[in-house]
Amino acid sequence: MSEIIIPEHLTTRSLRVAIVGAGPAGIYAADLLNKSQPVASGALSLKVDLFDELPTPFGLIRYGVSPDHPRIKGIITALHKVLDNDWIDFYGNVGLGRDITLEDLRARYDAVIISTGAQKDADLNIPGIDLEGSFGGADFVSWYDAHPDVEKNWDLSAKEVAVIGNGNVALDVARILSKHADQLLETEIPAHIYEQLNDSAVTDVHIFGRRGPAQVKFTPLELRELSHSKDVDIVLYPEDFEFDKASDELMKTNNQVKTMVSTLTNWLIEQEEREEAPSASRRLHLHFLQSPVEVLGTDGKVSGLKFERNELDGKGGARGTGEFIEYPVQALYRAVGYFGSAVDGIEYDGAKGVLPNIEGRVLDASGTHVTGLYATGWIKRGPIGLIGHTKGDALETTTHLLEDLGNLAHPTIDEPIAALLEARGVEFSDWEGWKSLDEHEKDLGAAEGTVATRFGDITRDRVKVVERDAMLEFSRAKKLAESL
Repeated sequence: MSEIIIPEHLTTRSLRVAIVGAGPAGIYAADLLNKSQPVASGALSLKVDLFDELPTPFGLIRYGVSPDHPRIKGIITALHKVLDNDWIDFYGNVGLGRDITLEDLRARYDAVIISTGAQKDADLNIPGIDLEGSFGGADFVSWYDAHPDVEKNWDLSAKEVAVIGNGNVALDVARILSKHADQLLETEIPAHIYEQLNDSAVTDVHIFGRRGPAQVKFTPLELRELSHSKDVDIVLYPEDFEFDKASDELMKTNNQVKTMVSTLTNWLIEQEEREEAPSASRRLHLHFLQSPVEVLGTDGKVSGLKFERNELDGKGGARGTGEFIEYPVQALYRAVGYFGSAVDGIEYDGAKGVLPNIEGRVLDASGTHVTGLYATGWIKRGPIGLIGHTKGDALETTTHLLEDLGNLAHPTIDEPIAALLEARGVEFSDWEGWKSLDEHEKDLGAAEGTVATRFGDITRDRVKVVERDAMLEFSRAKKLAESL
């Protein structure tokens, strides 16, 4: 890090930073600023305001992680500790470009960090992809995570379903589609999600990846969790287990790859040695070395998928063989990645789905750093890496912000942002409001108590509130009570 020059005006008041996006990327950035040497030593005081278009914090941890991932959901505990401090304030239900503008923020803060992530599905440009019954994996995740802006009803009438992709999201989507809803009652899913999943017609879910078992992008934890679904058989195909020199090298040098290949190979051996026929009411099929080339349709609806058989190219990739296979399916989910959206008032790279930047310093159309404007997380680097990678990414961005202190423009408005929001009639939630909503969701779980299911008794710890107005109502309840 280069020498940090603290401007004179920052020796008499706090460094004011606005962070737009209250997921892990934004919260990690706030935490790292607070723990930085200038702030920790007392040479610089810090004030962070954290904004999110949703009434709740935690971003994709709340609305992008499957509800049956309690370990990952546990990250919220660490993020909660960051937000539960006087130097940071949360403003929920505040959208940039909807309720406030970038100019509003730049006039009131020394620096602005954009951490809006990536919520859209990446495109899969093959014929028939727009047929009825073709869905985005990210959209489905938002549905079963009870995102307030997603339609409450989902079409689960298909018996045979394809999931295209070999990443963690693909496995999440396939697992939720194939898992019996009773097992999900131990999670926070609300009643309408449970009821629709419980009535699902699905019998077979097929996951397709274009490369081999050694090149998959999911993690050992995600893979092992497939086997935890009760009354669901995992089906593998011997012809898909192809390895080349690149695969062998990966297995020698990467313990994660070695673990996953070992797990898959053991499942295949157990399947071949099993004397009894599969007896589960649902099946989860894992296919490798196949690339989708066309979605087949009947009367405007998905009726099948056409794939080209691949072979490994010896360099970590795959190439087509000219052999084609068709599978009868009535629905497909593309889970080939997320894609970032444009942010109001900022240059946008539509090809990559990111804000143009150099190590977190956001650039204008001419390629020049916009003074005081930064990015972190997926909107900065693209939707790659796990949640843990986000912390290192935020460190890079906040390091540059601190290096730039001497160049930051002095805010021109000293008015608190809350006054502006109230003047505009924005019904925003705050940190105390979130804690009120958090307790209410736990109370909803406690009210349901222990539920008897076909897999045994399950105790509900919480039930997620779905409607935005309902979230705001409970978020504002404590504030209203304190004002009386």
